[in-house]
Amino acid sequence: MWTNLPRVLTLVVRGFALTLAVLTTVVVIRTLTFPSYQTSPPECKTTDPDFIPADEERLARFTSAIQFQTVSYERGVGTPQELLKFVRFIQESFPTIHSSPLFRREVVGNYSLLYRVKGSDGSLEPYMLASHLDVVPITQEASWEAPPFSGQVQDGCIYGRGTIDAKHSLMGSLEAVEFLLSRGHQPKRTLYLAFGHDEETGGHFGAKVIGDVLTEREEKIAFILDEGTPVGDGLMPGVSKPVAMVSVSEKGIVGVKLKVQAEGGHGSMPARKSAIGILARAVQKLEDNPHPSMFGTGPEARMLEYVATEMTLPYRMLASNLWLFSPLVAWVYAKKPQTNAFARTTTALTSFTAGVKDNVIAPEAEAVVDHRIHPMQTVEEVLEFDRKVIDDARVMLEVKGSLPPSPVSPHGKDSPTYTVLQETIQQIFPDALVTPTFMVANTDTRHYWNLSSAIYRFNPYVMTPSDLPRFHGLNERISVRNYERVMNFYYHLIVNMDKPLEVKRHGHEDEL
Repeated sequence: MWTNLPRVLTLVVRGFALTLAVLTTVVVIRTLTFPSYQTSPPECKTTDPDFIPADEERLARFTSAIQFQTVSYERGVGTPQELLKFVRFIQESFPTIHSSPLFRREVVGNYSLLYRVKGSDGSLEPYMLASHLDVVPITQEASWEAPPFSGQVQDGCIYGRGTIDAKHSLMGSLEAVEFLLSRGHQPKRTLYLAFGHDEETGGHFGAKVIGDVLTEREEKIAFILDEGTPVGDGLMPGVSKPVAMVSVSEKGIVGVKLKVQAEGGHGSMPARKSAIGILARAVQKLEDNPHPSMFGTGPEARMLEYVATEMTLPYRMLASNLWLFSPLVAWVYAKKPQTNAFARTTTALTSFTAGVKDNVIAPEAEAVVDHRIHPMQTVEEVLEFDRKVIDDARVMLEVKGSLPPSPVSPHGKDSPTYTVLQETIQQIFPDALVTPTFMVANTDTRHYWNLSSAIYRFNPYVMTPSDLPRFHGLNERISVRNYERVMNFYYHLIVNMDKPLEVKRHGHEDEL
């Protein structure tokens, strides 16, 4: 047997070398020939006759909209008088829309708005542009560079709560429709504008009621566009160009209460195991054993593949060959919280409650875990994983509330709705790449799931890493140039949607 060992080892080495050579060849070929998913439609230019400038009048309307303090504090608790004033302001500010015979306005749920612009071709399914009237509360007001409800313009930026979440899309879409109708153009496809008033607290009295109204009317929507992920500049490693990230799904949520009851008493006579100790070990197990990587099973893989051809060489090789390198990419993603959120269902301990007095043994301990569920997992799978990891019958699990991940909307070259959206983005952002992704947070599109199978979440403005803390944070702002892009994005999207949902492009004046 030992006399054949050198020959066996030689065969093993040769087999390994051959396998490595084949893999290397395949990786190189795929890297060099991987297809591009980008388009190059006609660019929207400031010299085009249908370009919407951010002139003094339009900026005045937008800055005035920021001044309405339409804050949502918690579910059912907001600022109704400010909402009513904002709704009146909208009606007064867009006279062409509100006087058009094509237009129908409904106030839904007391404050939310549902607009319908009638198309000339009733055979085409309508679509819907969504946004919301409300904003989150102000924090650190004294540290703002401009008053948070001033709409003040300084250094080319408009400051104020709601500038990027999400009065930009509300006012920008209205400006687009106003411009379109003022030119005497009736869209071919019927358009809905849906503006909820409590998105920041779940949309239970706004978007939900809008969804119920449209469901009762048996309305089917070709696609829905709501706020979401931005055009990121410097947000994706290995890509020098801006990347427009279109969210085609949202992670789900499940809040789990962990509860342990044990013998209490005086601190001088403790039992061997306490409620706090048992629960602490259970929580430690959950943190030490994260949910399995789901990288490569959902939109997160497409996010890399769709920009692979524009990446620098090492990244391009990885993104073009995820069939081989997915485990490596998943391992790298797990190293940072921002990327780990795309690779798996996350686990966050958000509260731990126990004890009433320093010398009293707590008879009960509770903790709350916040899971954000990967689009390819279910609430039930998450709970079963937790039970197996904890493996302790003394720890009781109770679901405080849950929302499954949203359905994944169609995307790619075979999806006409995604293609129209992509080409519109690249008309306004000609240097940007477009790629699908998913949101790790949630919008009120949950209330529209039964209306359409194609729901997209996208913000048509550029954000850099330094801009990210401004979202729901200090010194929220949008540049004048970005707001101009917002208006023109919605205008071109409306014009592009005049056509049947096929992969076609539009120029500018030839359709109007």
